[in-house]
Amino acid sequence: MSEQFSRTELLIGKEGIEKLSKSHVAVFGIGGVGGYVVEALIRSGIGAIDIIDNDTVCESNINRQIYATTKTIGKNKVDVAKERILEINPNIKVKTFQMFFTPQTADEFDFSNYDYIVDAIDTVVGKLSLIEKAKEYEVPIICSMGAGNKLDPTKFEVADISKTSVCPLARVIRTELKKRKIKDVKVVYSKEPPIKPNSTLNSQTNKQTPGSIAFVPSVAGLIIAGEVIKDIISSN
Repeated sequence: MSEQFSRTELLIGKEGIEKLSKSHVAVFGIGGVGGYVVEALIRSGIGAIDIIDNDTVCESNINRQIYATTKTIGKNKVDVAKERILEINPNIKVKTFQMFFTPQTADEFDFSNYDYIVDAIDTVVGKLSLIEKAKEYEVPIICSMGAGNKLDPTKFEVADISKTSVCPLARVIRTELKKRKIKDVKVVYSKEPPIKPNSTLNSQTNKQTPGSIAFVPSVAGLIIAGEVIKDIISSN
């Protein structure tokens, strides 16, 4: 038994460790939520991971994103993430994609290689396209709904998209999936009503930027990682 994962093996057994070590997970979006998904998956012993994001680290990421520090500002998030991943587990297989996932870039990915897909991207179009691909290739997927403009991490729940409420993003995704006759999509969402962000700050930047805080997206990411791990170790 590897000492690195010995404490984990005490909980999930040798078979669970072996399943994780043989699993290939793709995480689309490695910001506030997705970065913590990756962190927990790596520390749990996932054997291969693809990370997909086109952003560079900026100063405003530091309040909530695990890859954002004063030393990483201006660097590609996927490059920073890969360096950290390999420092945690040098034996893992890491593939990076410096791009946003859209319907136009979907063909860049071989979805048949994945054992699980994590959707932590921001756009509705991208989320819907990713769900469609997961369903086409019969790969399990879990999707992050809105984590911005929230302050209460205890309000997150895991549910099928059809059972969601309150969350505006979940409402849009639910409606669009119904139009496409797509069912059975696991999501993590919050029942906390969105807080209206500071209008003065947004008016200064001419952007409708959502508010964020350190302990909300991180909790969503860890919940998602937990669902991925539990699903993988319970699979046949």
